[in-house]
Amino acid sequence: MAILTVLLGYLLGSIPFGYLIVRLRSGADIRETGSGGTGATNVTRRAGRGAGILTLLLDALKGTAAVLLARWLTGEDGTSWAVAFAGVLAVAGHCFPVWLGFRAGKGVATGLGVFIAIVPTAVLASIALFIGVVAVTRYVSLGSMLAALFVPLWTLARHIIAGPLPDFAPTIAALIAVSALIIGKHHENIGRLLAGTENRFGVASSQRKAE
Repeated sequence: MAILTVLLGYLLGSIPFGYLIVRLRSGADIRETGSGGTGATNVTRRAGRGAGILTLLLDALKGTAAVLLARWLTGEDGTSWAVAFAGVLAVAGHCFPVWLGFRAGKGVATGLGVFIAIVPTAVLASIALFIGVVAVTRYVSLGSMLAALFVPLWTLARHIIAGPLPDFAPTIAALIAVSALIIGKHHENIGRLLAGTENRFGVASSQRKAE
């Protein structure tokens, strides 16, 4: 059952909603546009805000669904190792879907869905951090990475300061793994941030060149 749970987590995560939405709407391959990712930010650039929001919601939903399905299949209420692996594999499935040659998105929205299912109280603070960073810097990639890093750090601090959390070992392992996947998939963005050439959300290319 544990193997089936993990496999289903990957298959759910690998559903390429952003790719399908853009393909159905315009016939284009989203991977040939902008950053080449299938996530909400790139979909917004290619197909508009509505398509981007829909992609964000669906990608987050598959992360949450993977965790909830794993709990249902294993009969667990919390976060067992099987549930934790299912969540991690959902994000891995989004980042490396077999259907698209293992090349797709960066796992931010799907990771958000996993975080909501496992540590919902940490998500509100991480969203606030994301919004604040993007509002100040206009760098979606930086906001995404810092928000992803915040969740396991917040959970660890909560465990130390407020007392032991249930299922702490599989929980923190899943959060660290998801955070690492998201940040690792942003390696090109990290290079551009360091070089000062990263795209700013809502800033026209002509303005970026002028800067």
